[in-house]
Amino acid sequence: MPLTYAIAEQMLDNGLRVVVSSDRAVPIVAVNLWYDVGSRHEPPGLTGFAHLFEHLMFQGSRNVASGQHFSLLETAGASLNASTFFDRTNYFESLPSGGLDLALWLEADRMGYLLDAVNQENLDNQRDVVKEEKRQSYDNRPYGDSYERLVRLAFPEDHPYAHMTIGSMADLDAASLEDVHAFFRKYYGPNNAVLTIVGDVSEEDAFDAAKRYFGHLPAIPAPPPAPDGTIGPLTEVRRDDVVSDVPSDLVTMMFRLPVDGTPELDAAGLALDILAAGQSGRLNRRLVRDEQIAQSVSGGALPLIGGVSFGTLTGIASDGVDLQKVEDALLEEIEKLALDGVTDEELATVQAQAERDWLEQLATCAGRADEISHHALLFGDANRINTRIDQIQAVTVEQVQEAARTWIRAEGRAQVTYRRSETASTSVPASGGAQE
Repeated sequence: MPLTYAIAEQMLDNGLRVVVSSDRAVPIVAVNLWYDVGSRHEPPGLTGFAHLFEHLMFQGSRNVASGQHFSLLETAGASLNASTFFDRTNYFESLPSGGLDLALWLEADRMGYLLDAVNQENLDNQRDVVKEEKRQSYDNRPYGDSYERLVRLAFPEDHPYAHMTIGSMADLDAASLEDVHAFFRKYYGPNNAVLTIVGDVSEEDAFDAAKRYFGHLPAIPAPPPAPDGTIGPLTEVRRDDVVSDVPSDLVTMMFRLPVDGTPELDAAGLALDILAAGQSGRLNRRLVRDEQIAQSVSGGALPLIGGVSFGTLTGIASDGVDLQKVEDALLEEIEKLALDGVTDEELATVQAQAERDWLEQLATCAGRADEISHHALLFGDANRINTRIDQIQAVTVEQVQEAARTWIRAEGRAQVTYRRSETASTSVPASGGAQE
């Protein structure tokens, strides 16, 4: 049965889409702003720019000094942050409803006047911050570069999903102040964004406030469309074998999947859940509980809208177990799924898990605001939050098996393994490996 969260929408004269979901249950309001720019929009030579702006957006604007965005909102009782992804960038805060005007004013000031504060000193400072983030989260963290390696294997070099949101440090080093300003002017305008307001405010007051703070901002020229990333499933095995200082041997696999918003992607996601989600997943039962060859297994689908999505499966070997045993078991279960299909009970279990997760996400103002922005921006349909469970429940066992046969295939995968030096010396993969 569809959900019934109230949703009202207006578009301002400058093209800003405003979505309001009034909820007077608690005196909290969530403000959520999604820009239609992510790493897939970045042309060669300008990778990492969307993520760079995630940092620059908090460093001041025309009427806000550096550091004040956080301090003003936190003083008002807010929690706030931002994130960058392949398909979008979002900025968000939740705070007592009396702080709505403050949150909207701050978001509008940096949408309209950020470049007043982006000078060479500010750029250099945040460029160094991004480099440190790269070192801490990717380079010096066990398995931290696994996704970088996987997307390079899974996609052609010029594919929009072939690089991570952190981007190339060489590209950031080469970026001029004008390059950065030009990127902002191209993508960060009201007609390339969705503003969602959820919580303790009436629809009328929320729309009035959005017009008051954002209505005077000029529209930007229509941004160029993101490159088409349409591509089919992998048809071969591409692997990267790494010898590194990691705590345990690990194997992780990536599969191309159908584009988001399709029943085929829903089916593929449920197939991966049947394999890897929770204690009842096939991989956990066999590898962790029964055979005890893996410490843990995980996996799932990562929905994307640029012509293709991807999914992963990961296994961490138990101490003293040859990683090849874990890899072989993963591949056997993948093949069984495609060959034998799934039971009605298995499908019902993962559908129930998906429903529970979705209801938990929508239960908070912040979670609901994020999903409303998501579906309004990427699908043009904010009300999709109310029908999403029905779409998941409509998937059949036949669709799950067909998705597994087509997309989640042992012979069509990208794979990265990490082995410690002492285990690699006795179990060297046939293709050789990278030494780190």
